[in-house]
Amino acid sequence: MVVPLRWMASVLYAAVLVTGVYYALAGLAPDWSTAALMVFVATLIALLGLEQVARRHATERRWAIGLLIVRMVLFEVATATDKAGFARVLYVLVPFFAYFSLGRRWSIGLAGAYLVAGVVRASFTPSWWTDPEIVSDLLMFFIGMLLSVVTAAVAAEQQRSRERAERLVGELSASQRRLADYAGRVAELSAATERNRLARDIHDSVGHHLTAISVQLAKAEAFRERDPAVADRAVGDARRAAGRALQEVRESVGTLRASPFGLTTAIAALADGLDDAGFRVSLEFSGSEAGHGRPEREALYRVAQEALTNARRHAGADLVRVALRFGPAATLEVCDNGRGFTLGEVGAGSGLAGMRERLAALGGTFLVDSTPGHGTRVTASIPGER
Repeated sequence: MVVPLRWMASVLYAAVLVTGVYYALAGLAPDWSTAALMVFVATLIALLGLEQVARRHATERRWAIGLLIVRMVLFEVATATDKAGFARVLYVLVPFFAYFSLGRRWSIGLAGAYLVAGVVRASFTPSWWTDPEIVSDLLMFFIGMLLSVVTAAVAAEQQRSRERAERLVGELSASQRRLADYAGRVAELSAATERNRLARDIHDSVGHHLTAISVQLAKAEAFRERDPAVADRAVGDARRAAGRALQEVRESVGTLRASPFGLTTAIAALADGLDDAGFRVSLEFSGSEAGHGRPEREALYRVAQEALTNARRHAGADLVRVALRFGPAATLEVCDNGRGFTLGEVGAGSGLAGMRERLAALGGTFLVDSTPGHGTRVTASIPGER
């Protein structure tokens, strides 16, 4: 049984290993004994080796189940010997691997069991539900489990779509006489394309909301001692952002296209979720959305979402201007005062390629203007309905 995105487990193991070793060498955990540290390091190395074994037996179900059990045991050992507390993030991999070896129900069930265990563990702290740090930890743990299950579901669906597409190509090349089935096969390919689009929408949407949640939780942590009321409001804002992320996931997966969608309203809500004292967002709207279809408006919304997220995460900007103009074409412009970058050196994680592909599929254009030290301007335009 093939598990897509297996590489992400190895990346996570390596990140926990490097962070833990740094934490110990920097003297940030004076009570971390040498023996416990050695067991921690050996456990992470064993997990990295385990993924190589799993790669060779990826198609065997009994191996997949056995490897899942071994992983869960090693996760417990790593957590028990980790004085820095970083190894707990490994738990989010349990529902991911369980999805492919045991199925969706087991994946959701294990995610729920770990969440219940986290709440039980937190309950040993008096008045834990009023502690912003504990509440934020539980919230992030819940989001991690949710994303693990969603990522597994999307990866499995994409894998099935690829397999069906490959099988279709083989059938068409070997059986040209079956012309009557051609229309149905084309429809299947179209469905696969739509599923891939939905998967990309889920990624874009959840990624933005996680940025907003991260901002609010960082605010809660900063004000926890100085002003508990501000910290509580920040946790509440993070919880609401998580609710919005869940709602958008449901809408994308369920393809709820019948519900109304207003681009200006959506961008205003998007800006409101990010706007604070350290990151100001100004909005300018002109013209009417009438004459512009929902796919075009949704595409511009995703561009605004990705551009604002990049400005907040990567550009170090504290002021962003969003201008949206409707006319024969709908034009979106997002300008920030961040550090800028050299266009030829931009990494794949910036999302620029995804935005360009999204606009090109609808006959639109996408431009980026940026130089180091002078901010970034993203311009997207899509013609209206004819």
